[in-house]
Amino acid sequence: MFLIIIGLLLLVVGFVINNPALMIARYARPTQLLGGVVLLIGLVTASVRQIDTGEVGVPSLFGKVKDETLNSGLNFINPLSEVTMFDIKTQNYTMSALHDEGDKEGDDAIRVLTADGLEVIIDLTILYKIVPSESPKILKEIGGNYKDKIIRPVTRTKIRDNAVYYDAVSLYSIKRDEFQNRIFNDIEKNLKIRGIMLEQLLIRNINLPTSVKKTIESKINAEQEAQKMQFVLQKEKQEAERKRVEAQGIADYQKILSTGLSDKQLQYEAIIAQKALALSPNAKVIVMGVKGNTPIILGDK
Repeated sequence: MFLIIIGLLLLVVGFVINNPALMIARYARPTQLLGGVVLLIGLVTASVRQIDTGEVGVPSLFGKVKDETLNSGLNFINPLSEVTMFDIKTQNYTMSALHDEGDKEGDDAIRVLTADGLEVIIDLTILYKIVPSESPKILKEIGGNYKDKIIRPVTRTKIRDNAVYYDAVSLYSIKRDEFQNRIFNDIEKNLKIRGIMLEQLLIRNINLPTSVKKTIESKINAEQEAQKMQFVLQKEKQEAERKRVEAQGIADYQKILSTGLSDKQLQYEAIIAQKALALSPNAKVIVMGVKGNTPIILGDK
């Protein structure tokens, strides 16, 4: 467009100075030729637009948006048209409490009220992309700044609207996936009618109030102590059962000894024991007494 304007100005100047009464009249013809060349170059360059990969262009002429898109590569258009570029690759928008992570500087986390009236702080990232065929509609109805006009307000509003159905603890634990799926469906429906496709919604963090965190920690500690006590009780029961079985075995053994052993059997067992001791290099066997008495074993130390 710049070359077209310069070319037109040179042509106008050439015609203006094309007056024999002027001393510079001899420059009129060269000025007109130069203006024509510049204008031609401007028209040619303005008629060809290169669209990079992952982008589409939407042409508009004098403020009127055309219902067509320019795809990647070289495209021939009206040289007077203006082309607005749209990124159709996957984009992300992050709202975080950390100052250097979100798209906005400072604390940009979403603060919501839960069903039990507590304030919960949510960090999240959404992945989305522009539907190429819907880019003319976006330019007409929203403009190029669709992040601040649509993505951000819709996301924050829908999260607040859905958080009121959950209490803080459930939102943090057992109902987290359900909450994420619910807001995904709600946001997806609202973005779709505006030509934007929601690909994924990632809840990065849910920060509970300090009082709720302490309550959860106390509950977890109590559960762990209860499990530990159950383990100790189970172990003690097993040890008591072991001792009972051992005691029963000893009682049964003593009963057998007291009722089932004869004098001859006891004498035989004594002889076996004495024989084993006699084989020891550190023991001597001396038989003393009358027949039938138990021998006395004397050691050498």
